[in-house]
Amino acid sequence: MIPAMTQSIGLIEAGGTKFVLGLADANGAIVARHRIATTTPDETIAAALQWFQQQGPIARMGIAAFGPLDLDRASPHWGHVLSTPKPHWSMADLAGPFARILGCPVAIDTDVNGAALAESKWGAGQGVRSCVYLTIGTGVGGGAVINGHILGGAGHPEMGHMRLDRHPDDRAYFGYCSFHGGCLEGLACGPAILARWGKSLSDLPSGGAEQQMIAWYLGQAVVSLQAILAPARIILGGGVMATPGLIDLVRTHADGLGKGYFATRPADILTLPGLGDDAGLMGAFALSQTI
Repeated sequence: MIPAMTQSIGLIEAGGTKFVLGLADANGAIVARHRIATTTPDETIAAALQWFQQQGPIARMGIAAFGPLDLDRASPHWGHVLSTPKPHWSMADLAGPFARILGCPVAIDTDVNGAALAESKWGAGQGVRSCVYLTIGTGVGGGAVINGHILGGAGHPEMGHMRLDRHPDDRAYFGYCSFHGGCLEGLACGPAILARWGKSLSDLPSGGAEQQMIAWYLGQAVVSLQAILAPARIILGGGVMATPGLIDLVRTHADGLGKGYFATRPADILTLPGLGDDAGLMGAFALSQTI
């Protein structure tokens, strides 16, 4: 058990394959971590609650989660997962059990919104007034921060479901997304790569046709984000971006697709996360500061 602190802050990075749990002090130093598999909502939430109860009192909690999520605090479904391809999780109450059982205020937002906020405060987005964080992993999602505030409207952005032109050599693949088939997530996420080629992107030939195709799709996403939001920085994270050399391939394709139109070359605003593996938990911490 971690010794009780006056400002113990519970952190959850709720992903499609695992929940990363953490405990932070008031300054954001992560003093404890724990991982559990994402199974059913009842099993996963119960295991997370058990771990937090063993850590001592929690002053407040931040949850950065896969989505889509209901983020309207006036809604009876606030803190619930909405329609998701993740089996069993549609309409699961993610925030409520922690608020009720741990007896603390809870802030919840998408994992990518949390990571975008954390990167803008302490990571690769420091020093600019607008940045986008895009994760390419088991799923694909994105969040934007402008002047220190997360961008949202009627809901949160669903950047992973933007439509893309098909690569000429990829027309036979329907796409992994059960809702849209060939959206960005459906074509570039880790499971879509595995479904086509039976290997992760890092295990495929460096700079080969497969990596070039994924980089071309990501280049399209970068150019679309420039056209819509004109961010000063675009941060590409997630497991797929751990592929050696992929960021440079994306820069090359984004520059080619941009055709010199934008005031800033796409390659000049693209970067990897500054917080590395801590982006998710630090995102949860950043969200906890909004309570």
